[in-house]
Amino acid sequence: MGKLDGRVVIVTGAARGQGEQEARLFRAEGAAVVVADVLDDQGEALAKEIGAAYVHLDVGEEADWHSAVGAAKSAYGHVDGLVNNAGILRFNSLVDTPLDEFMQVVRVNQAGCFLGIKTVGPAIASAGGGTIVNTASYTGVTGMAGVGTYAATKHAILGLTRVAALELAPQGIRVNAMCPGAIDTAMSNPAQLDPAADAERMSQALDELYRKLVPLGRIGRPEEVARLALFLTCEDSSYITGQPFVIDGGWLAGVSVI
Repeated sequence: MGKLDGRVVIVTGAARGQGEQEARLFRAEGAAVVVADVLDDQGEALAKEIGAAYVHLDVGEEADWHSAVGAAKSAYGHVDGLVNNAGILRFNSLVDTPLDEFMQVVRVNQAGCFLGIKTVGPAIASAGGGTIVNTASYTGVTGMAGVGTYAATKHAILGLTRVAALELAPQGIRVNAMCPGAIDTAMSNPAQLDPAADAERMSQALDELYRKLVPLGRIGRPEEVARLALFLTCEDSSYITGQPFVIDGGWLAGVSVI
């Protein structure tokens, strides 16, 4: 028996990276999965491979969210889980960040998470309860120069998570947040998007970089984040809600001088 037998879970940004690994693991654990993304070719291919449903979802568009919920109900009858995984990152100093760039990141990361809670929450409630897992970040609990817009939205996601946990608990919905550090996905390793690049060599280079920054001595893997998402979605976390879970190899613990 799988840990998610009988569950129906929407995973956003699921065509690649952390979302892909979450979709794969959830299917392996018995869930019916709705792969949601704007990368239609990749998303449809993944859904076909793992036996899931696919829906085009721009997380910043409320109408797309309603369509995604409708597609999930049409395919599986109900929805009782959501992983708000979709997100984007832009590098810039705060004083050099144009407003339209700031708002682009807010639209996807912050508004996208809000719209997921707003539209999927009632569907989960009508199914008798379930879970929402929001993807925040290591930068949602500390600062990092050069990614101010990203950090601002990830801090906001923690606030949304706590408020949603308070408001939705009476409806049987648990809401938690994951705070990944550096993870070996296209966001941290753009070589994964370039067929001519050596993504594996870049991963090794990232491991070498983070060996100096992270107590566990390497960059994280998307499969590790997926296992945390599974824990927060299954009954293993049945008495946990409103909490941020840092998964960063010990990065936040501090700096070693020896």
